[in-house]
Amino acid sequence: MHQLGLGRVLIVPAGDPWQKSAREISPARHRLEMCRLAVDGVAGFEVDEREITREGPTYTIETLESFPDDEELFLILGSDAAAGIQTWHRWQDVVQRATIVEAPRLGFPEGDRRPDVVHLEMGRLEISSTDIRSRVAAGLPYRYLVPRVVYEYIESKNLYAEPH
Repeated sequence: MHQLGLGRVLIVPAGDPWQKSAREISPARHRLEMCRLAVDGVAGFEVDEREITREGPTYTIETLESFPDDEELFLILGSDAAAGIQTWHRWQDVVQRATIVEAPRLGFPEGDRRPDVVHLEMGRLEISSTDIRSRVAAGLPYRYLVPRVVYEYIESKNLYAEPH
């Protein structure tokens, strides 16, 4: 938010992500609530549920098109997601509608940076939701990898207890 000079950052949990249709994913209501808990009280961060409330498979381009045409949009992605953007539905329209912003992620060395995106200057994120789900399923510690309230939510709902 600060590097890009943004007034706010919207966290948009995926509704029914079409690229994950062959996999079991966490119910949308849980992903939405964990996002809300994670950003509660963080100035400038808001959770937007437009994908959760939309019926059918969700596509990033449709989400971007749901904003006013004159609103400048930045799509912040981990370098893992940014590396696969060309597999997305109407990806050319996505990169036309929003400035793509890449956060460094584990397994993606800085030398592999895409020249057509804005790169955030920050520490590499060494955790992933896949790793957290795997840790929970295996009974491994994960408490300090998520905010306390998200940890308590996962525990109280017994999420990810079975491998996915």
